[in-house]
Amino acid sequence: MRIKSILILLLFSVSLVANAQTDSASAASREYDMLFHEAMLQRHQSHHDAAFDLLMRCQELRPEASETYFFLAQYHTAMKHNEQALAAFEKAAALEPTNATYMETLSDAYIMQKRYDDAVRVVKKLYEADKSREDLLETLYNLYTNQEQYQEAIGILDQLEQNNGKTERIALAKSRLYLQLGEQEKSALAMKELMEQHPNDLNYKTLYANALMINSQREEALVLLQQVLDEEPNNIRAQVALKGYYNAEEDSAAVMEITRRILLNPKATTEDKVYQMRSLIAHNEDMGGDSTVILNLFHEMLQQPEPDPDIAELTAAYMDLKKMPRDSIAQALELVLRLAPERTSPRLHLVQFAWEADDNDSIISLCQAARQYNPEEMAFYYYQGMAYYRQNDTDHALEAFQNGISVINDNSSPDIVSDFYAVMGDLLFQKHRKREAYEAYDSCLQWKPDNIGCLNNYAYYLSTENERLDEAELMSFKTIKAEPKNATYLDTYAWILFMQGRYAEARIYIDQALQNDSTVGAVVTEHAGDIYAQAGDIEGAVAFWQKALDMEPNNKLLARKLKKKKYLRK
Repeated sequence: MRIKSILILLLFSVSLVANAQTDSASAASREYDMLFHEAMLQRHQSHHDAAFDLLMRCQELRPEASETYFFLAQYHTAMKHNEQALAAFEKAAALEPTNATYMETLSDAYIMQKRYDDAVRVVKKLYEADKSREDLLETLYNLYTNQEQYQEAIGILDQLEQNNGKTERIALAKSRLYLQLGEQEKSALAMKELMEQHPNDLNYKTLYANALMINSQREEALVLLQQVLDEEPNNIRAQVALKGYYNAEEDSAAVMEITRRILLNPKATTEDKVYQMRSLIAHNEDMGGDSTVILNLFHEMLQQPEPDPDIAELTAAYMDLKKMPRDSIAQALELVLRLAPERTSPRLHLVQFAWEADDNDSIISLCQAARQYNPEEMAFYYYQGMAYYRQNDTDHALEAFQNGISVINDNSSPDIVSDFYAVMGDLLFQKHRKREAYEAYDSCLQWKPDNIGCLNNYAYYLSTENERLDEAELMSFKTIKAEPKNATYLDTYAWILFMQGRYAEARIYIDQALQNDSTVGAVVTEHAGDIYAQAGDIEGAVAFWQKALDMEPNNKLLARKLKKKKYLRK
């Protein structure tokens, strides 16, 4: 009986241990589930540090859980821990090799680290598991071509052909790969098989002709191309291929004739025509640059029932390249605008021509039209405003600049916006709208703190108003640091120093302004007299005032200064 009792106790103890172990494992499992769930919540809420820490704890609790490694790998990738990320992706895929998501992510990771052989191995496994996924074959094709494993890439294309039949895309790709391998005959054969499968498709016959020419079978190619053009005279592909044939034969007259046919072909796209013209222009320049042939072709093209605005614009660009008379270039640009009035570049070109010719009426007219088609283009407001300004029409000038300011956006050029505000400041000050002028200058400098012209004018106007002279001095000093020989900036700085009562320093800078100004005006000369007078040199001051009065005989203040031989404020 005693032995039996001992055995019962032993069995009970073993049962307790087993139950304890089960309970412990169950508790760990519950803790894992709870922590993993919380990690996903934190991830969803973009609390990534917390999510990462929770996932690390999950990995300790359940080392065999593939999902933990998968998400940890993503965090390692984000932190650029490339080795840890790849190890985690590999672990996730090893724990659950049938999970397509894990396997694809692993292949992407291999590709990122340029481990292409490993990527190929993984993608092959994925395709073996699901052969309906042709995207995996595309991936394999790209991997092989990137590694210049052209024979393997051809094998993938063969597989795609078995699945879908011969297509132009696959045949062309296969033909190019054979060329890379130096197997011209197989390259041509790939295109021949495509042509034979689609005997009524003239484009495939043309492609085969191109392959034959590459394989030095030019006569056979010519027969095919003539067949295509007999059946469809405006087949653009065949015409381009025939041009290649004549180039190979070095038959320049035939090349020119077929080029003309392409350019006048109603089925040719704009891209076709522009490409042909650019090639022809480049060849023409190499041969001496006789523009007559090119211009005649442009003329023929633009005489067609529906001329192409791109060709008209290319004509203008070519004429500009050849430095032809501006009137001729302007006519070409005007044709572009008649065909496509919304185009910005040709109108801007015409505006620049008018600007250089001081033709303000044309500038205003061109810019007014442009504002209908291109209301967002600030350059037109600028030129229009400046044209009005040059006509002393400050009201319309200010209106143009204010309209231009209204189209400012985040993509606007800081240089242009800054200049807009600078000119507005000048106009507003001339209209005695001082507060608004200062606001415009402040806006200018917010967009471009080193706008030298604005800094000079702002500083000068502050000095004439005897306001904020310390700020004015700092602004003006920046201008003479930037351009130490600019007489206008030196005069401004000298005048600000004068207004601050720093007469000796002012004299130094006004002397520099006079030395660097080949045509000293009345204002600078009068400033020099004022500065010399306050610096104690009355004789020098009188000489400058007399020069200034000779320039401005009606300046009553100057006359009074000369009479009294002393500086007088206005």
